[in-house]
Amino acid sequence: MRLTILGGGGFRVPLVYGALLGGGPADSPVTDVVLHDTDEARLTAVSHVLAGQAQRVPRAPRVRVSTDLDDAIEGADVVFSAIRVGGLAGRTCDERVALDLGVLGQETTGPGGIAYGLRTVPVALDIAQRVARLAPRAWVINFTNPAGMITQAMQGVLGDRVVGICDSPIGLSRRAARALRLDPHRVASGYVGLNHLGWLRELRHDGRDVLPELLADAERLAGIEEGRLFGADWLQTLGALPNEYLYYFYCTREAVAGIRGSAQTRGEFLLDQQSSFYAAVAADPGSALSTWRRVRAERDASYMREARAADEQRDAADVEGGGYEGVALALMSALRSGSRAVMILNVRNGTAVPGLPPEAVVEVPCAVDASGVTPLATRPARGHMLGLMQQVKEAEEATITAATERDVRAALRAFAVHPLVDSVATARALLAGYRARIPEVDALFARSG
Repeated sequence: MRLTILGGGGFRVPLVYGALLGGGPADSPVTDVVLHDTDEARLTAVSHVLAGQAQRVPRAPRVRVSTDLDDAIEGADVVFSAIRVGGLAGRTCDERVALDLGVLGQETTGPGGIAYGLRTVPVALDIAQRVARLAPRAWVINFTNPAGMITQAMQGVLGDRVVGICDSPIGLSRRAARALRLDPHRVASGYVGLNHLGWLRELRHDGRDVLPELLADAERLAGIEEGRLFGADWLQTLGALPNEYLYYFYCTREAVAGIRGSAQTRGEFLLDQQSSFYAAVAADPGSALSTWRRVRAERDASYMREARAADEQRDAADVEGGGYEGVALALMSALRSGSRAVMILNVRNGTAVPGLPPEAVVEVPCAVDASGVTPLATRPARGHMLGLMQQVKEAEEATITAATERDVRAALRAFAVHPLVDSVATARALLAGYRARIPEVDALFARSG
């Protein structure tokens, strides 16, 4: 089985390869890996890391690199998309344009996610069209952010053969299970939402919902990431555990203040860190794996730093929990083997989440086997949960329209209707700011004014 990784020079690619070598299901079907990237130097650096990982591993998947997109896609069984259009320099613009206007500047949430989507949707659609032509039977596993939006855009070309993945929901479920001293592999999650906007509303163990026990225990809640982010009283008020990205909605002022008060945004930190990493590997290829491991530990420990006190460290079990690479491998294995698995994925809604359009991509538990991926029905969401999903989904769909039809009014609407943008005037300023700072965004609307 041949796996093609788009964005193959990305820093997190060794996580996927490591899972193939033994960090995931033992029956990994992948025999060949093709890495594609537009940056040959980054491809070379990552290939050195993978070579280090493969040492002393019998029958490690063969690795080939290519800067030719068609060559990388043709004949693939699975295409894993983890691209970053505009690179980390683009991410810093996503963050800073918003922050300069006093609005949340974050990679996927709020106006930064809209700007990222505007420049990424056209590239993702081009990839989808190439897959349709060169590898029509391939499954596409999308990790490219904003994951729900990009998955939905690609489904317009490839239908249900595009599935989005994220590690946040599974991390949330595992933390809740561990807090109750339960085996995370023996619980079933009642989760509903969009990518980076969801809630764990049930946690079933031996047929019984045990989440109320956790919510009633303020001491246990204080021991998990969500308890530290939101406070036990708010979680008890909600009657659910929110995805950590909801910090940006429930604690917007604190998030903006925290980011603005930092010496660097997350994007600026990663840009500096990864520039140093790739330079270090180029200078000493023999140390590529040890250098990558050290830098990865620094990266993981600093995740969502704006939400923590200066002396507060992220929980070690959370950092080591493993994430999207495990989801990707489990998904590939279930599709190949035919054995039924249930996992939280980004898929076409159909009727799974009442109140959202059938074509909307949602993040819900799904049954996966050789016949494909089927979203499971969820308990209806109501009140602010449904309202937030509807409002953010409208912004996502307006972004897709803007990017595909080069419609500047749709772009303005995407910013203006997003719940983290506080006025139409701010929306206009955001659009103008992103057009001024990001050439790919401006090029979309060059003929629209």
